[in-house]
Amino acid sequence: MRNTQELTKEAWVYLPYGYSEEEKYPVFYLSHGGWSNETSLMGTDENPRSFKYVIDHAIEDGKIQPLIIVLPTYNNTSGSDSGDYSLALQLTDQFHNELVNDLIPAVESRYRTYTEDTTLEGLAASRDYRGFGGFSMGSVNTWCTFRYCLDYFRYFMPMSGSYGADGEYMAELVKNSGYDWDDFFIFSASGTNDFAYSAFKAQIMAMGSVKDGTFCFANKEADGNLSFLEREGYSHDGKAADEYTYNGLRFFWNGEQ
Repeated sequence: MRNTQELTKEAWVYLPYGYSEEEKYPVFYLSHGGWSNETSLMGTDENPRSFKYVIDHAIEDGKIQPLIIVLPTYNNTSGSDSGDYSLALQLTDQFHNELVNDLIPAVESRYRTYTEDTTLEGLAASRDYRGFGGFSMGSVNTWCTFRYCLDYFRYFMPMSGSYGADGEYMAELVKNSGYDWDDFFIFSASGTNDFAYSAFKAQIMAMGSVKDGTFCFANKEADGNLSFLEREGYSHDGKAADEYTYNGLRFFWNGEQ
């Protein structure tokens, strides 16, 4: 017998300037990392963080396509859950359940997206216009989403957080889902002074070395499905996370590359 507890959780939603019900928008789900919550990355309506303005200007300048950004949390009953490493690993491994069954339907039934209906079939049909990313433990959450939710997402942005160094295992996830190399795109990034850099790079290189071509290194989506940004001297911090996310979004949905 399993004990269950109903949770009410909060997510913040960024709408681009000029958002209109007459337009359709792609959706990017951006996960926080350790010691953080759903307000850590872009803030709130009353107290926005600087990254919110970065995205505002990038859209205005045509560097990023107008999009909706959803900022959820994998924390459960406490805002400090993400600070417990072993607990955070469990929560990110389970997050796909609420992501697909609760969060995506709640967001994409309310805002104007490419999703015609929020059944599993409807989410699969609109996967080309949905992405997921995160830095540090948010990157682990991204790899979990890649593992469990390839049916519902085309774009992935893991940054400075590894999931193991078995490239063949990652390739098996793709093949078992029935997808080919041109059915998804991964933008990955880390900095050379980041404590997670070595393990993260090892995973990306292992994936790119899989001989069957499941993962193909490329600088743009038309040429492959795996891009790796390596930033000299960058550490494991918010500056790096913001810059990587900005650059990653320039790759997605035919933005500037």
